[in-house]
Amino acid sequence: MPRLCDRPPRLTAATLAAALVAALLALLPGSAAHAAPVLLSQGRPVTASSQENGGTPASAAVDGDTTTRWSSQFADPQWIQVDLGAPARLSQVVLRWETAHAKSYRVELSTDGATWSTAHATTAGTGGVQTLAVSGTARHVRVFGTERATAWGYSLYEFQVYGTTDTGPTLPGGGDLGPNVIVFDPSTPNIQARLDEVFARQESAQFGSGRYQFLFKPGTYNGLNAQIGFYTSISGLGLSPDDTTINGDVTVDAGWFGGNATQNFWRSAENLALNPVNGTDRWAVSQAAPFRRMHVKGGLNLSPDGYGWASGGYIADSRIDGQVGNYSQQQWYTRDSSVGGWSNAVWNQVFSGTPGAPAQSFPNAPYTTLDTTPVSREKPFLYLDGAEYKVFVPAKRVNARGTSWGNGTAPQGTSVPLSRFYVVKPGTSAATVNQALAQGLHLLFTPGVYHLDRTIQVNRPDTVVLGLGLATLVPDNGVTAMRVADVDGVRLAGFLIDAGPVNSPSLLEVGPAGSASDHAANPTTVQDVFVRVGGAGPGKATVGMVINSHDTIVDHTWIWRADHGDGVGWETNRSDYGFTVNGDDVLATGLFVEHFNKYDVQWNGERGRTVFFQNEKAYDAPNQAAIQNGSTKGYAAYKVADSVAVHEGWGLGSYCYYNVDPTIRQDHGFQAPVKPGVRFHDLLVVSLGGNGQYEHVVNGTGAPTSGTSTVPSTVTSFP
Repeated sequence: MPRLCDRPPRLTAATLAAALVAALLALLPGSAAHAAPVLLSQGRPVTASSQENGGTPASAAVDGDTTTRWSSQFADPQWIQVDLGAPARLSQVVLRWETAHAKSYRVELSTDGATWSTAHATTAGTGGVQTLAVSGTARHVRVFGTERATAWGYSLYEFQVYGTTDTGPTLPGGGDLGPNVIVFDPSTPNIQARLDEVFARQESAQFGSGRYQFLFKPGTYNGLNAQIGFYTSISGLGLSPDDTTINGDVTVDAGWFGGNATQNFWRSAENLALNPVNGTDRWAVSQAAPFRRMHVKGGLNLSPDGYGWASGGYIADSRIDGQVGNYSQQQWYTRDSSVGGWSNAVWNQVFSGTPGAPAQSFPNAPYTTLDTTPVSREKPFLYLDGAEYKVFVPAKRVNARGTSWGNGTAPQGTSVPLSRFYVVKPGTSAATVNQALAQGLHLLFTPGVYHLDRTIQVNRPDTVVLGLGLATLVPDNGVTAMRVADVDGVRLAGFLIDAGPVNSPSLLEVGPAGSASDHAANPTTVQDVFVRVGGAGPGKATVGMVINSHDTIVDHTWIWRADHGDGVGWETNRSDYGFTVNGDDVLATGLFVEHFNKYDVQWNGERGRTVFFQNEKAYDAPNQAAIQNGSTKGYAAYKVADSVAVHEGWGLGSYCYYNVDPTIRQDHGFQAPVKPGVRFHDLLVVSLGGNGQYEHVVNGTGAPTSGTSTVPSTVTSFP
């Protein structure tokens, strides 16, 4: 396994200086209440008077990559301008010139792109890196060159504009959590009745608009059965799970669906201790239903009553004192936890850093067990410090084993008071959200559905974006819902992005194209962030989630092109790619990606690692021709680019269920270059009831599936 320290450094001195400035600004006293300058231009629309050739476009000057550049034709005058998307108060422009720089130029500002004012002018430009103080409010910023310093054109590696978008009154941090966050303490009357009321509303509301978060203050609660339906989260408010004890159950079953748990999605349980009434709690879920930071003082049953079907789930940072009964769960991933025992397995069960897990034995029994998790950092969570709400942001762990809590040790990490968060409520505009971010506030999305007319821009290092009750973001007009700059330590957690009816190029982007900074010491994390295309209505996106920043940790995601619900059809909810990784040293722990029209996963970055992958190919392909990939039958579920030299994966599975045309054949579920550094462990493909078949498992390796027996074809090691 490659060590992080073996990688050559990527961070330039200039980039490091900018990062240090941003970090210092974030730490200034009062930064939570007053705007601090942020980089506004990166990735924004940009135009220029000309370009030297096809390899030097204007976009290269705002891509965050100091190895790419815009260059003009060899003539005067020339200009380049960027649209910041909204008026901003500007404070600084940084120009990173190539040798071909401007001797005379102006920095100009405009609110409408037509009328310009001069913010800076010089006739003695020196080239190199020029940091210019500017002042003014503008949406458009232009560098207008009137005299070249060389015989060549004007050439900029980076054109960076800094400022704040808080052109209105300062937004407050903190505040109440809204009506759909329901807080209990041990003296609250009629808790069970309130739990039952919400469950009755949410039990079968698979594509409804209701969103709910239950919060239990520290203490002991007796005789409760909290049944958890769609878009419902239940959490304790202690710093440790054992601070909040329910003598009772937190239950997910499948009575609403005839005992079939394969559609028990979009719910969660977190940070509680349970004493189950009958000794065993039931958590019968499939995708997008995390069980985090839980202490079950008994057993845990992962199947529905009657042992009906269930299709994959996720446990992290939890302790189950008794036995976990897997029973009918087809796939499951358990990370950095401890269990008293584990029984049963269907296709593959994956464990990393989990004392008590079964020993490695794939495929008979189908257990894939790693002693530790390479890199992990637990999800941020809301808790009470006395009467004050805070968010705890756990520290990074390397080669973790077992929970991050317990054994009498204080949790490692930092606490951020709610006063440093903008509490986002339904009806809040994307412009207001971006204003809060520009002020230096973190974001706490309360339960609800949020329609976005522009991209949420997360540009500040160490920003926390936390959702409660599966808060849902919907880009209405074809924008990307959220973009993260190439900065350290951003934490995205606990929300759903739902594609809108106008095609978005992507729904979530972490880092702009060409991201180059090293984030190994403080990676960005994406945890319990789910992506959906269709199902709740027509939705389209070219790709669901794009990871460009190096060292990002994607810890439990379900990226789903809907196979049922409203707005579903081969072209109706078209989405070619689910998860695209361009950054290096990206780690995915608990990766669920399903039903995309082409590749579900495309991995282009070096030294990527995946621990657990679950996939179904798109059900609704109309015929063989619709999925044909040149001379290859079908697009792999998980493709590693031919250029990649080092990649590794453990416990990966893909199924096909081509119910429109059961004669469709897939060449393979997995595709990768045959190189010593590209390795897979414990792979499988399955034909569900003979609806389509795989010819191989990975490349040309592995036996074909056949017949209707739904028996996996496996490969324990590749190459």
